[in-house]
Amino acid sequence: MRLQDVRPQEGSKKRRRRVGRGISAGQGASCGFGMRGQKSRSGSGTRPGFEGGQQPLYRRIPKLKGFPVVNRKKYTTINVEKLSSLPANTEVNVTLLRENGILTAVQGPLKILGDGELNVALKVQAAAFTDTARSKIEAAGGSCEVV
Repeated sequence: MRLQDVRPQEGSKKRRRRVGRGISAGQGASCGFGMRGQKSRSGSGTRPGFEGGQQPLYRRIPKLKGFPVVNRKKYTTINVEKLSSLPANTEVNVTLLRENGILTAVQGPLKILGDGELNVALKVQAAAFTDTARSKIEAAGGSCEVV
């Protein structure tokens, strides 16, 4: 087999359709584009996603910076600063914070945020910690336990 012998596979190449050459050719007169309207005219059609002037789907749905999280996890948040009023070496959890009046409402699992200063060593039990909160608790000599 030589380069000049190479041919496409039988049936893989079709001849182009000759439109507008009379009724017997199969695509006469309107050339398969129908009678009238935007899609029968020459030139390109409409852009992808165009809905005839109606507000298109890609502009109707994702209002305001993307889609909301469907099953969003709600945390009861508290800053490290509020924990500094507790005595040293206490085990801090949601029930203790409710009893001491630091937390008033519980909307979900406890999350510790890192705003403020902490000088007391505490054993904190929470569902989540921010990196700054964890570093401040451990720097004060306390420990962080994820429940």
